[in-house]
Amino acid sequence: MRRGGGQAALALGALGVVFGDIGTSPLYTVQTLFDPSDPHPVAVSAQSVYGAISAIFWAGMLVVTITYVLMVMRADNDGEGGIMALITLVRRLGRENRKTVPRALALLGVFGAALFFGDSMITPAISVLSAIEGVEVTAPSVAHLVVPITALVLLVLFLLQRMGTGVVGKFFGPIMALWFTAIALCGIGGIVKDPAIFRALSPTYAASFIFGHFTTGFFTLSAVVLSVTGAEALYADMGHFGRKPITRMWLLLVWPAVTLDYLGQGALVLSSPKAVANPFFLLAPSWAQLPMVFLAAAATVIASQAVIAGAFSVARMAAQIGYLPRLRIEHTSEKQMGQIYVPWINWALLVAVLALVFTFQSSTALAYAYGVAVTGTITITTLLFFYIARNRWHWRLRWIILGAAPLLVVDLLFFAANMIKLLHGAWLPLLVGVVVFTVLTTWQKGRAAVTAQRQRDEGPLQDFVHELHARSLPRVAGTGVFLNRGKETTPLALRSNVEHNQVLHSHVLIMSVETLPVPHVPVTGRLEIDDLGYDDDEIFHVTARFGYKDVPDVPGLLPMLRSVPVSGRPDPAPGGSGIPGACMVDTGRVSYFLSTIDLHLRPATRQPGPEAGHELWLWRKRLFIATSRLTADAAEYFQLPRDRTVIMGSRIEI
Repeated sequence: MRRGGGQAALALGALGVVFGDIGTSPLYTVQTLFDPSDPHPVAVSAQSVYGAISAIFWAGMLVVTITYVLMVMRADNDGEGGIMALITLVRRLGRENRKTVPRALALLGVFGAALFFGDSMITPAISVLSAIEGVEVTAPSVAHLVVPITALVLLVLFLLQRMGTGVVGKFFGPIMALWFTAIALCGIGGIVKDPAIFRALSPTYAASFIFGHFTTGFFTLSAVVLSVTGAEALYADMGHFGRKPITRMWLLLVWPAVTLDYLGQGALVLSSPKAVANPFFLLAPSWAQLPMVFLAAAATVIASQAVIAGAFSVARMAAQIGYLPRLRIEHTSEKQMGQIYVPWINWALLVAVLALVFTFQSSTALAYAYGVAVTGTITITTLLFFYIARNRWHWRLRWIILGAAPLLVVDLLFFAANMIKLLHGAWLPLLVGVVVFTVLTTWQKGRAAVTAQRQRDEGPLQDFVHELHARSLPRVAGTGVFLNRGKETTPLALRSNVEHNQVLHSHVLIMSVETLPVPHVPVTGRLEIDDLGYDDDEIFHVTARFGYKDVPDVPGLLPMLRSVPVSGRPDPAPGGSGIPGACMVDTGRVSYFLSTIDLHLRPATRQPGPEAGHELWLWRKRLFIATSRLTADAAEYFQLPRDRTVIMGSRIEI
């Protein structure tokens, strides 16, 4: 009984978080498809309506059901999904095989993640705008207030991000359940008027619509793809809810509900061609149109919330695996690790979303810009999945070809159709993707250059420890914890402390924090201790390992040090300790030392240095230095107490 109740709770939670974007796509998809102001308008006729609805249905079948639900969601990284999980899997194959292809595919995956940020900008704008546009149907006299009301709703939404979704999350599922029930009933009401619309479920109508009149049908794919926006969310949120609850909710409720609504809209347009002005709201009975506006507004806010939270997660994961600096992250729930708030991302998205609303001013105009980011991410996801299926799971090549070829053809057709609208707004998410991709790769490469420079300045750790043997330094009580990048080099703060203060703590811990390409690291495998060979067991190196979804709480690790065996020694006896000393438990006697660097340009921009293999162009060096200003305070990132943290810096030129 408990298990069933837990699965039901997960399914309801998934309904409220995962399906918001794809579940609100009926608001604008059919309207956009038959929009008379479109650069390539589709005339309303029985053939075009059957073909359009058929294309929407089969897009959901091929892209969402087959690609994501049945295949891609099998490729998890310790239970976590999303394109960042695929990137880590591909990078792992690259390290194991030392081949160029997986590295290139991982880079392509980074571009897909960059496109996701473009999607994160457009989804809140088009979703909320399309919902508020329902006012034009119920009260045309206040149509001029659509944009201001949309901006106000979005402003409130972003202002509330700091509170997190924990407080209101339990209400999301029931609201979305009501939403899917309502749109299914509206769809049934439309179908009853013209049951012949069920013909659209035949793939022959989609094929004849797209390929029979290719000059028209091809361009409509840029609108058809709006029906599958949010497919990535099914995969990205798999770690929160599990594959089975998401799959069940999609197959049993979400897909049937949206299909019924699309069929109902198609039947409505057949009986009343003028309904293409806003078929979603006109499908509802007149008495229900105003309540549907409020319900749609709530559903789109939930959809926007999910996408914004996804942007926070992607930014955090990118920082964890080295594509962004450490960003300031606030955890908004004491119980749910995944509920986070990233201030810089939040305010950047708010500015971008408001700019989109005031620039495009309608959901149909904004829809022109929507598809590129979505189709680009879907195409890259499909490609990465089949590479993993071939090289990790060893699927037979003929099955890879038979499966990948048709799906990639569909994905590329969608992408190409959206690229046709490059001058009508599709350039925007593509530009955002290129800019974000440039930032991500510049940070990764610049970080490699700085690391090479730091290695020269820090010097080998073992040599430094040998030097300490020859010096008689005064000892001060307590433990000094020096954060470092690894165990090969000396922490700059330790070197400076010895050279300038001429003292050494009674116990010295040099701690390296590693972020592994897995979501979580169990406590039993989190610490590794090495004796550096100093007199009286006074200097140790500690490797702390976290997953990219774990909080790197350094002080919280100290009580564990007494029970972790030291490498090269026998396991501690029962009741013994890995590292001796009561100060390991008495955290009041622990001081934390951080090494910081001040980045500057070298006077000679192309002068080769020790990091010659990582040299950047001048503009990328400037971008790297500018991006470094976003770095979160290391003391806050590692959960260090302010009153016991010492920061010592050095200057590095790149």
